[in-house]
Amino acid sequence: MKKPGGGKTGAPGGKQNSGRGLEERSLRTRVKTAKGRKLSSKLWLERQLNDPYVKRAKAEGYASRAAYKLIEIDDRHHLLSRGGRVIDLGAAPGGWTQVSVARTGSTGEDIRVVGIDYLEMAPVAGAAILQLDFLDASAPALLMEALGGHAPDLVLSDMAAPTVGHRQTDHLRTMYLVEVALDFALTVLKPGGHFLTKTFQGGTEGELLNLMKRNFRTVQHVKPPASRDGSVEIYLLAKGFKGKSARPETDDADGAEEGG
Repeated sequence: MKKPGGGKTGAPGGKQNSGRGLEERSLRTRVKTAKGRKLSSKLWLERQLNDPYVKRAKAEGYASRAAYKLIEIDDRHHLLSRGGRVIDLGAAPGGWTQVSVARTGSTGEDIRVVGIDYLEMAPVAGAAILQLDFLDASAPALLMEALGGHAPDLVLSDMAAPTVGHRQTDHLRTMYLVEVALDFALTVLKPGGHFLTKTFQGGTEGELLNLMKRNFRTVQHVKPPASRDGSVEIYLLAKGFKGKSARPETDDADGAEEGG
């Protein structure tokens, strides 16, 4: 990812004005530390203001920079197809849902994309949005009902648990969301369908990977360019669902592959 410009500007030829040299100014936007604002908040805001993906998302009407993560993954791995059906877990603020609608051709008259999040989000034309915690017992049935009872071709999960500041605890909480998202995908996916979920580098459990390999033809980690360089997030992509008959743990995982 190309980093924002950090070049300097000044008077041409080093000329001075009113007996005083013009100060060089960085093109990078810097945020002053306001009273009560933590340094971490200042750095986050500064990063947002200088992030080219954030600027591009605003210019192109996407709800978040995360839209480009899915765009880049789909451009390479071809997950979204015209007429395909998609369930988007952890959909807020809506970037992945917007991309899914555009690439499947989902419309209000023919809903092919359904998103769910416990956070409120703006409506996305062409998609059905459920404001509900995915961990609620009623969520799976409501998602399938919103999709007209059709099996999805793709289950997406960009869910992440709210952090508490303890690294191991945060890791376990997010990995639990990966597990429940996978269990849902194995229950509802159409044979040949795909599953994409957020996880963390070095954090995917062997047992979880083995389960995916038993049920999908290929399994690999992917990190799109739009994922920030310093971020530990990575995406786990499972393609070619073998169908519900492949779920018994005695099945072998031949044919699966791992790698970025």
